[in-house]
Amino acid sequence: MVKGANVGLAALSEDVGSVMVSLGWSSATGEGDADVSVLLLDGDGKVRSDVDFCFYNNPVAGNGSVQLLGKTPTADGSEDRISFDLDAVPEEIDKVVVAASRYGGSRFGELDDLRLTLADSAGDGLVRFSVEEADEVSAVIFGELYRRSGEWKFRAVGQGYASGLAGLATDYGVDIDDDAAEEDAREQGEQEQEPERDQGQGQGQEQGYAEEAPLPEPAGQPAAPARVPAQATGARADDASAAPAQDGPAAAPKPARRPRTAKKKVTLPRTARKSLADNESWRSARLFPVSALKSDRERETRATSVVLSVMAQVPEFGRRLTAGFGAPAGRMETFTEVTLPHGESPRRPDGVVRVERAGKLWTALVETKTNGNALKPDQVQAYMDIAARRGYEAVITLSNDVALDGSPLVDVRIDGRRKHKVALWHLSWAEVVHQAQMLIRHEGVGNAAHAWLLQELLHYLQHENSGCHGFQNMGAAWVPVRRGIDDETLCQGDARALEVIENWERLVRQVCLRLGGELGQKVLPVQRARRGSDPGVRRAELADHLCEQGRLNAEIRIEGTPGVLAITADLRTGKLRTSIEVPSAEPGYPLSRVKRLIRRLAEAPADLHIETLVDGPGAGPRGTLERLRPEPADIVPKDGAQITGFRLSLFKGMGSGRGSAETGFIRSVDEAVDRFHAQVVAQVEAPAPRRSRSEEPTG
Repeated sequence: MVKGANVGLAALSEDVGSVMVSLGWSSATGEGDADVSVLLLDGDGKVRSDVDFCFYNNPVAGNGSVQLLGKTPTADGSEDRISFDLDAVPEEIDKVVVAASRYGGSRFGELDDLRLTLADSAGDGLVRFSVEEADEVSAVIFGELYRRSGEWKFRAVGQGYASGLAGLATDYGVDIDDDAAEEDAREQGEQEQEPERDQGQGQGQEQGYAEEAPLPEPAGQPAAPARVPAQATGARADDASAAPAQDGPAAAPKPARRPRTAKKKVTLPRTARKSLADNESWRSARLFPVSALKSDRERETRATSVVLSVMAQVPEFGRRLTAGFGAPAGRMETFTEVTLPHGESPRRPDGVVRVERAGKLWTALVETKTNGNALKPDQVQAYMDIAARRGYEAVITLSNDVALDGSPLVDVRIDGRRKHKVALWHLSWAEVVHQAQMLIRHEGVGNAAHAWLLQELLHYLQHENSGCHGFQNMGAAWVPVRRGIDDETLCQGDARALEVIENWERLVRQVCLRLGGELGQKVLPVQRARRGSDPGVRRAELADHLCEQGRLNAEIRIEGTPGVLAITADLRTGKLRTSIEVPSAEPGYPLSRVKRLIRRLAEAPADLHIETLVDGPGAGPRGTLERLRPEPADIVPKDGAQITGFRLSLFKGMGSGRGSAETGFIRSVDEAVDRFHAQVVAQVEAPAPRRSRSEEPTG
């Protein structure tokens, strides 16, 4: 689509009761990012109250009809995905605006390939719109969904705001406090005092940090104007600079503002209460026992029943797992041991998920595998055929494997003559665990009973007997590829090298899911690929690189850390290297900057390698932390070169086995990343300069 064009969704697909909108961008460094927001507008073009303003700290709006699903890795980096249940959007809402914003003086001109895509509930792409000429703006409206004569239509907008999210929100009725405007003017410094939206459309006011949003008004009373929470407009609760500048004597610091929440959420306590057991041999009674599991069939049956039952009982969890598959927000029921006719041999899918909304049913068949067992193409094909005949919307596969873009786990044929389309989706057990961890340990759920159910689910999935441990096998090509690298017989173009590259990417994505769930932060792989490059071509290039150099490389970005965590597995030497580059922008003499770094690494392991990064060609001095503690001057450049940062690295022996056993490669990667983050990255999470939310990964 081109800017300003519009199209009726019903003319593009019959499956537009639920749609998925994805916003994407890329950057040369893999570091630039933006935050997504959605505004629900009434007939006057204004939000009714703060419940109609959807952003990262308030990810669900419109009675559940709009939900931010977060970032998903793609071949070109990552995309922010938003689920819209159009049938459930409140009748008073006439228009839904989809936007994104950047903070800290960043502009969209620093990003490449700004784009919006819209897909129907079957996952088929319907609309693509590229945003141009957004160089000097810090907020952009990508597009809007609006009603016309009972039909939903989409308009490609591409309109920018130099005044950022605050200016955009103000134009749509979100109230900004006066002190916030002063703070934003102070931060933007020499920028225009009354910035205007580009194209001359509307007036963007001088806005910035805002007071905390109030809770919704009681029923029966008129809704108050919405206020942008401080976290939405750029301020953070622990940021001392968020107080507006004042003339005269210094004012007393304001108390730290907290994010607005609709109600108190329940999470797991950080420390467990003292047990009443006589000794450690006693085991707590569990809702989902695992001790009796003896066969793969028993594991699959139990795991399916456990997960589906918790999905139905904990709305936040069920919605989190199904929203990305086009399911509406409604009453969910789940079933197991279902028999469905299929020719002469009835089929029994492992489970069925049904969601009811406004009298309409959304149905998905579920096929489950545990303990590393592979999905069977004939089974999945049969379920796709059954779903198409019965008018079901989706088939969901759930296994230890991790799906990759451009590399489907199961190839199925789609009969183009059928009018009804069925979407095929995949979930990894690692993703199920991740979503449960995010809810119970970090974001919270509605009540204590739901919190307890999620706790029992986590205990079950993480038990060694459950078979739900995620990706756990580097594949049959792992050993031949290692041997080929050792004896230098592995040639470029070898299909086995490509298989290892694909499994390495699966492992890295699983590491991100596991670490993100434990930390409660966004952890995503960084993929430095040319814009629009085919994922198969990119993996083929990496496979040739593996054959030539014998190394597997990956980068992951952890929200709030000062740099990218790099992982290198050298198959020639059998060593794993984890490293991070820490920028050095503090003032002071070179020796003072080195000493400050070493003081921050007081609890780091003695075998940590530190390398000084210098401006210009050539490498800087290096040494181990054990040697540098008494002699920090040893890594100060002797030629007076300017220090730009430091590279911190740990080395570890690499597991040789292809699995996740004690001596396996997968276990060694997990342990290396965990050790490096806990003992190094956590200590250098820079107190200055402070990172904003806009500095998140794009891949």
